[in-house]
Amino acid sequence: MTEPLFKILQEDCIRCYACVRICPVKAIKVESETEFPSILPERCIGCGSCFRICSPATIVYRSSVEETKALLASGKKIAAICDPSISGEFNDITDYRKFVEMIKQLGFTYVNEISFGVDLVADLYKKLLEDFHGKYYIMANCPAVVSFIEKFNPELINNLAPIVSPMIATAKAVRKKYGKNVKVVFIGPCIAAKDEALRFEGDAVVDSVLTFVELRKLFTEFNIRESQLEFSEFDPPFGNKGSLYPLSEGIIQAAGLSQDLLSGTIITTEGRNNMLDAVKEFDSRIDMIQRHFNIFYNEGCLMGPGTSPGGEKFLRRTLVTDYANKRLKEFDLIAWEKEMKIFSALDLSRRFREDDQRLPLPTEETVKEILRTIGKEGQIENETGCESCGYTSCREFATAIAQGLAPTDMCHIYSTQNRQEYIKSLRTTNEKLAIAQAALKESEDKTKHEQEIEREATETMSAMLQKLVSGVVIIDENLKILQSNKAFIRILGEDAAMIDEVIPGLIGADLKSLLPVHFYKLFSYVLNSDEEIESKDIQYGENTLSVSIFPIRKNKYAGAILRDMYTPEVRKEQILRRLSEAIDENFDMVQKIAYLLGEGAAKTEKILKTVIESHQAPARKQTLPGG
Repeated sequence: MTEPLFKILQEDCIRCYACVRICPVKAIKVESETEFPSILPERCIGCGSCFRICSPATIVYRSSVEETKALLASGKKIAAICDPSISGEFNDITDYRKFVEMIKQLGFTYVNEISFGVDLVADLYKKLLEDFHGKYYIMANCPAVVSFIEKFNPELINNLAPIVSPMIATAKAVRKKYGKNVKVVFIGPCIAAKDEALRFEGDAVVDSVLTFVELRKLFTEFNIRESQLEFSEFDPPFGNKGSLYPLSEGIIQAAGLSQDLLSGTIITTEGRNNMLDAVKEFDSRIDMIQRHFNIFYNEGCLMGPGTSPGGEKFLRRTLVTDYANKRLKEFDLIAWEKEMKIFSALDLSRRFREDDQRLPLPTEETVKEILRTIGKEGQIENETGCESCGYTSCREFATAIAQGLAPTDMCHIYSTQNRQEYIKSLRTTNEKLAIAQAALKESEDKTKHEQEIEREATETMSAMLQKLVSGVVIIDENLKILQSNKAFIRILGEDAAMIDEVIPGLIGADLKSLLPVHFYKLFSYVLNSDEEIESKDIQYGENTLSVSIFPIRKNKYAGAILRDMYTPEVRKEQILRRLSEAIDENFDMVQKIAYLLGEGAAKTEKILKTVIESHQAPARKQTLPGG
């Protein structure tokens, strides 16, 4: 199985979510349990935007260095086919002929430029686009654009020009020139080409794809430096104006097609946002636009994600055109025309495959519920939004949440407000607790003996709850925690444990801030309906819980028992016996506790009996409507 093109090294990830915001197809999912982003290979189009924007460099792409070294050590004939943007990337090398010799020193038998492949492809585009029969095409030279259409606009597949990319065309030409057994390694600025190469067989195979950054690593590893080498020329066949391919308009000029603003029939665009807009408008407005589209995801090949970071676009552009001019001054046009005629018999056609990765849209009710949850219902942000989450509108963000691609905390506004409200809630709760403690202290002075008895009873009941393997929690009508045991806190995880250190037992904590929405809504259901939920299986993180929720007083109090399905029962009989004894031996003391809490002893007995019954009853699943 092929390794994914990109992956995120989570041990170094700082969870800034810049990659999520930049991804044009939302191929990066944030797991709510871990809050770490992960790349979905089936949705990825290989554009490299996430790789370029990741400041901690925790996103890496599939390396071809070792694969290439193995090819070079095989003893077979190896041809390197280089993208013409080498002149812009390697501005530290004074003469392209030195660059050619440096590549040969690595062990390559031949070094070719794909400019000849560009010329072959350009000739086919000229014939296709000038022989017009009412159908408009999207030129298929950028693999990221091709993948985007196949996965997210498959209805436009028939509008993709059925012509291979220059990389594939050059691989075919090299094998025709030097033999079918020649191994081919492409060297260029494009990371998506690594996956494109996997799609072809026979004489179209590209055995490995090196980025310019990977090539520099090989030069360093083998200690190959320009100053130590003589000149060497590229091997034939030689390209003509195909050397302008790194510029987005280069292939149009190589084909001799008109770029005149008044009479031209091709629109050229480049860049992430322009690509998205171009495909969208081609789909919806081509009947009015009536032009062919030449689209590159990056700014031509000059600024591809496989180039060295920090490159200067206009300097690279100038170096490419200067390089092309230098090559063409002494260019043998007659020899080139003969070569073009010889290689014109090559089959450079291709097919595309539908790989629809669009996710089903959630219902309007679901979207509105999520918008209500994040506090955006009815606001203008529904249609626009601040885009800090990576989505163009709050509605689009809510849709992504419903599709499982994003958690609510990615909305910075919601996250900040929620955090402030939660802190305020905890502060208010602590203030109330302080007042209650003062009142209790005053009461202790008057009824010391009674409170001592009540304290002992409370400690006894609490100790029994803490001994339970199952998690136990009691909440009020506002879903605030009145009582919980250590098992409950342990089940909730590290966040709850941290709060427990500040507020023991999570008393006063908001259940909505601790549990996912589908979980805490079960408590609301029990409070409002006064109906019990018994032994319902709930998926919480990586665990499956058996949850029983029971009403204590309708619309006022409810309790729950949570059992980890993967934790064995620990001396169930002893727990049952001790709880039964506790009811008999501590009934009088519990009455006094219930008096202070505003509840009768019968309610306390019901809670304890419910705990006993939940341990006596065999575990079984019960599914509620909508559960």
